[in-house]
Amino acid sequence: MKKKKGFTLAEILITLAIIGIVAAITLPSLLVNVNEKAWDAQKKALHARLAQAIGQMNALGGYGTYTEDEKGAATADTAAESFILDALSKVYKINNVCGPDKLSSCGIPSKITTLDAVSEINFPTKMKELNAKLLNGNHYTDEDGDMADTKAAAFETVNGESIAVFYNPLCSSDTTANHYAQNKMCVNFVYDLNGAEGPNQVGKDVGFITAFYNKSPVVVAPIPYSSNYTSTVPQYTENAGTVDAQTACKTMGEDLRLPDRDEIASLFVNAPLINLGENTNSYCSGSVISLGTSGFAWGQSLNNGNRYRDGRSTARYVRCVKR
Repeated sequence: MKKKKGFTLAEILITLAIIGIVAAITLPSLLVNVNEKAWDAQKKALHARLAQAIGQMNALGGYGTYTEDEKGAATADTAAESFILDALSKVYKINNVCGPDKLSSCGIPSKITTLDAVSEINFPTKMKELNAKLLNGNHYTDEDGDMADTKAAAFETVNGESIAVFYNPLCSSDTTANHYAQNKMCVNFVYDLNGAEGPNQVGKDVGFITAFYNKSPVVVAPIPYSSNYTSTVPQYTENAGTVDAQTACKTMGEDLRLPDRDEIASLFVNAPLINLGENTNSYCSGSVISLGTSGFAWGQSLNNGNRYRDGRSTARYVRCVKR
């Protein structure tokens, strides 16, 4: 009779232990990748829905009121909540609306982690908390020359997203001579795809969508890479072997590209969420004004919000975004 061969119990247990160890090592990273792909798809769908809704509005400015006393303290502020109730809800299906000081009732988390995963910050509740540089300088059109420090309101979507709204009732069109981003920003949405449930981190379940220009609005939803390119580079170059901005993005990842002028303005508006800190650098965009090495492109200052015409061959910082 032939002797049958098989595995001993000890061998089976050792094999299962090895499989368990490998699974423990690989499964978390696999789950992170799956979650990030799902989040990216949900972000794109949310952007498409909001862009379609805003495109149906005649104009984005003028909703609500904002008044201050002589000391600059707000005495009335219905801007963001009125924008949601009187404008957005007419073209976009909303489940619940939460006024200022009640953001948590719409699932807005109290704290979020910045894009670089280094800092945990309080969720902004008004324009100055979103980015203090939005109110700095003579870049806005109210009687004091500064941007109104309006309070955020919030709403929940039928898909379970929680969205805080930072509204600028006096935003201008793209035809005005002033090229500061503050002047052009009408609405900034900071969303959490799954409400207060974790991880509450920018770049994962938390992101932002910005609508520029009162008339003929442009709605952008950049998903920024976690860091700048390693050095300053020109937007365009004809010199062989010299890295330009588009190439810089490709070297950092095939799914990355150079943001256009509105997308990089959105990065300025939301700079504290990205944790750009007290960044005074200027960044190049992918928006071209005139072609060639001697041509011009749009740049963006993170110091004061200025959107300027810059030489395409001028070396600037680069912050890439996902395709």
